[in-house]
Amino acid sequence: MSRILVTDLDGTLLGGTPEDRRRLRDALARHPGVTPVFATGRGPASVRDLLRDPLLPRPRWIIADVGATVVDGTDLTPVDPIQDHLRTGWPGRERVRAALHRFPALTDQHGVVQDGRCSYFLPPDGLTAELTAAVEALGCRWEYSADRYFDVLPPGASKGNAVRALAAKLGWRPEEILVAGDSLNDLSLFRLGTHAVIVGGAEPALLTALAGDPLVHRPDARGAAGIHSALRELGWLRPAPAAGSGRAGGGSQAGPGPDPGPPRGSDRGEPPVGRHALVVAYHRPPLRWNGDSWQPPGSPNGILPALTSVFSDRLPGIWVTAETGLDHRATRPRPASPPLAAVPVDPATWSGYFHRACKETLWPVLMSEPERSVFDEASWADYRMVNARFARHIAGQAAPGATVWLHDYNLWLVPGLLRRIRPDLRTGLFHHTPFPAPDTFATLPVAAELRSSLARLDWAGFHTDAFAERFRQTLAGGPGTPRTAVHPLGIDRPAVERLARLRTPHRRPAPGRVVLSVERLDYAKAPIQKVDAVDLLLTGRPALRGRLTFRLVCPPPEPGITAYDATGRLLARRVDEVNSRWRTDGWQPIDYRPHRLSPTGVVDAYLAADVLWVTSLQDGMNLTAKEFVAARTALPRHRGDPGVLVLSRHAGAAAELGGAALLTDPRSPEDLALVLGRALALPPAERRSRMKRLSELLGHERPADWAARIVHAIRTADDGETGGGDTPP
Repeated sequence: MSRILVTDLDGTLLGGTPEDRRRLRDALARHPGVTPVFATGRGPASVRDLLRDPLLPRPRWIIADVGATVVDGTDLTPVDPIQDHLRTGWPGRERVRAALHRFPALTDQHGVVQDGRCSYFLPPDGLTAELTAAVEALGCRWEYSADRYFDVLPPGASKGNAVRALAAKLGWRPEEILVAGDSLNDLSLFRLGTHAVIVGGAEPALLTALAGDPLVHRPDARGAAGIHSALRELGWLRPAPAAGSGRAGGGSQAGPGPDPGPPRGSDRGEPPVGRHALVVAYHRPPLRWNGDSWQPPGSPNGILPALTSVFSDRLPGIWVTAETGLDHRATRPRPASPPLAAVPVDPATWSGYFHRACKETLWPVLMSEPERSVFDEASWADYRMVNARFARHIAGQAAPGATVWLHDYNLWLVPGLLRRIRPDLRTGLFHHTPFPAPDTFATLPVAAELRSSLARLDWAGFHTDAFAERFRQTLAGGPGTPRTAVHPLGIDRPAVERLARLRTPHRRPAPGRVVLSVERLDYAKAPIQKVDAVDLLLTGRPALRGRLTFRLVCPPPEPGITAYDATGRLLARRVDEVNSRWRTDGWQPIDYRPHRLSPTGVVDAYLAADVLWVTSLQDGMNLTAKEFVAARTALPRHRGDPGVLVLSRHAGAAAELGGAALLTDPRSPEDLALVLGRALALPPAERRSRMKRLSELLGHERPADWAARIVHAIRTADDGETGGGDTPP
């Protein structure tokens, strides 16, 4: 495996004592698999002069001019087209100097050869909004570091972007890179999601910017000694041979003493070993701070309640989760149960990770809508960074040989990272989402990176046989295939039934038959297709005018997810158009409710509906279908007219309930309208028989039992085996 050391020079590689630099140089000479790369604010000519220093290692690549220059370390020739790309948009040195001449606080760094950038000295009180606005008006970016250095750069130039471009060109992976720095102009390196070290004596502003990041090594040692410490902690350096051993002639050697190697008990560079036999990891916490108190999820069912039930049944372990947004500012301590280990994620990184990489890159592919997928390197760097933080946090919590249970695509890179830093762990991942077909998965620019990580799992779980088979086909021909199993998630049926029995008899709030959909705003739930189907149904059956209400409960997504904005706008427009076309005095066909309901409000909606209409383009399971069945069969008064479930063929729930529900194809407007019309016309006896069968298929397994079976399956998984299920404990 390649190992790349990307290091700043001044204050970092050049820091510490001459003995520190000699020791690091000799360690790198013994490890030719570690490739040095310099990333500096100096220009290439200045770096060339430094290369005469016999205590410095020879760099294979040099990133100079704060990321505006990339040259080959052997002959100092530019690396094109990388360098040209980094300098795109640069207006030229003379134009920059002319535009900034009116700021007297700027002092030109005379004697510094500058290519593709302009560098100044600037006191802190000179860093004004007027100055930065003038730079931005030029189409440039700026960096300020050490309360002294002000650099004006091309818009795409930074040390981090230069490393990212080299990594793409040369096939480096994040886990193969260690970045080292000491000042704010190194910050972009630390945003790459790689291993990282801030050497001792670093600029306080850099330490503040990266506070709480568990991936960053923070040795007390300065300069080269700090880099050497991080390399040892990662396990990238072997101990130096003792004097007189392993050398021709057997004589003692002049020079530094032996490299002591990794710290005792950490010969692979693992993080500290924790005490938990079970570590559960999901990016969402079970409680969120709403500004006044800690609130559980609105529904009694889903991933969060299911995982909470694992711990409420006293299964020993800990839940690793992200801490973002308002949670950072909570004024009360989080409840002690379930036990949590928080991974701090700043708002900007969370936005790149979740709002962009998860929801705009991966989610469309999971939904078999790859044409909607948008990929950008910066967001993927955030995804890598958050996954790496989770991996190190998990590794630090897990006891030797512990079981790790990951959840969903948000943590797809964690298995590969864990296999490297804690190969003793048993790692399983349950996919609550659909898994796409191999050719759809392959449309991701990072498909190979993801496959490599997923192949390091011991166990992978799914809701359906079809999803498990797609996963196996996607990994076929790779380094290994985890054991796969099918464990469809159920609901807390007694909780839904209790809510239903507490509800008082209600009057119908709308005329005629009520068709209900309860779903978040997401194109994958096909809300616009349903509105179109209602329009089509009324066109074909005008007698339903005034006798049919489609109640669409569709709360908005989490703020910051722009992927659904177009869906929301189009949905609102189509609702207005269809209602305008068909409304009469006192009636309109679509009752659109773009807000969230409480658990009791959801159950009330189930009890008031004649049809639950689930039309997902793809769905891992869809628990609203199961909740509807539980609510409608809980009350004797509904047994005479229990309602009808119309279910997408592409929802995971169809594999369990398809024999009793009416199945529909959400990609066909004609089929949506036809099956909905059939549901409305279904004879009472058939409605009763179908609902009775749905109740039997639903069963009574608790989510806690589901979780316990999966934990047992991960603990006992045999590498390389596959199967359709697991034996319960």
